[in-house]
Amino acid sequence: MTSVPRVAVGVVVRSVRIDDPGPLLSLLPHSDALAWVRRGQGLVGWGSAARVDTAGRQRFAQAETWWRHVASGAVVRDEVDAPGSGLVAFGSFAFADSPGSSVLVVPEIVVGHREYAGESMWWVTTITTGALAPAPLLSPGRPTQPFRTLSYADGAMSGAAWVGRVREAVARIAGSSLEKVVLARDLLATADIEIDVRAPLQRLAASYPTCWTFHVDGLFGATPELLIRRERGLVTSRVLAGTIRRTGDDAHDLALAGALARSSKDLEEHEYATRSVAQALAPHCTSMNVPESPFVLHLPNVMHLATDVTAVLDNSAAGDASSLALAAALHPSAAVGGTPSDLAVKTIAELEGTDRGRYAGPVGWFDAAGDGEWGLALRCGAVSGSRVRLFAGCGIVAGSDPEAELAEAQAKFVPVRDALGG
Repeated sequence: MTSVPRVAVGVVVRSVRIDDPGPLLSLLPHSDALAWVRRGQGLVGWGSAARVDTAGRQRFAQAETWWRHVASGAVVRDEVDAPGSGLVAFGSFAFADSPGSSVLVVPEIVVGHREYAGESMWWVTTITTGALAPAPLLSPGRPTQPFRTLSYADGAMSGAAWVGRVREAVARIAGSSLEKVVLARDLLATADIEIDVRAPLQRLAASYPTCWTFHVDGLFGATPELLIRRERGLVTSRVLAGTIRRTGDDAHDLALAGALARSSKDLEEHEYATRSVAQALAPHCTSMNVPESPFVLHLPNVMHLATDVTAVLDNSAAGDASSLALAAALHPSAAVGGTPSDLAVKTIAELEGTDRGRYAGPVGWFDAAGDGEWGLALRCGAVSGSRVRLFAGCGIVAGSDPEAELAEAQAKFVPVRDALGG
């Protein structure tokens, strides 16, 4: 059921160009701020001009309906006219229909930076429910307070117990129509003080500049996987499936990359994920390009098989889907759920033994025209006071080795662990 917005809808929006105020993430005034940044470009925001929380099977549709209501009643003066200027909302959605809650937030202040139309652009957007507001003076946020201790404990189950669930998944794949299932595990980190997410966000952005560093309503991370980008009629989706851990030895890692590119198990897993994305996008697009073979994406801690699917949006009245609607059509892709989707999601609920919350759900932003970027909430943690719940998932197929999958999950915890300082 959709909740009532916290403030009256009827916002006044103004976007103006500004001089370079410094790195986007350095501007965040407090830990409740919002972020979507890659290679120093993107959006950050703070405050809440309007917000909606949704849940259940209709969570995407309810959020979309609410957003259209907000956009239709907004008075917008956009002097920038770039993707991300004007009226925007940040969002984060639950992985499962139940349990889990989802959220869209319209900030009071948004600061954007991107290279667009051949120039480097900075802007600030003010969003109010009253008169047109002047552009704020921007300065670095207050320093974060470091914690002295940080301890870790297993989440829903131990590593050994999780390996047993992977074995069960492999057995189910051998004995049913299930082809792939993504199983996740969690890890709990506890500090001696309340955790200010701004510090780990800055560390993630510095260590993983090619990933999308995000924070929405307590969920933060650096995802390598772009679920969907819609921009001026063009659609892009980056598919990741098939992973191997890096060793730190360049020559050895190059050999491992070659082995990953030839691995029948990983290529099979990747094919399921790519096919699920192409099939979900096809009804909304007039043309599509799906490369025949994946490339190897090198990250500091792991390497992935990756494919960039590109398409042209059908902009007819019947097919003009927003970026959020496209994200909803893609979710859950085989990269985070499995194949076939319904059976995989049922298997996840039976074997994982925990609520994923917004882990592996869409996270990102979109604007009043429907353009935007949504990633999958991977390599992430959910902050609550002095505790962070970290997540990692692995795609299980017929050829999966349970112990190797546990090692892969451990590698996927590394980005957030390092960002927290432990």
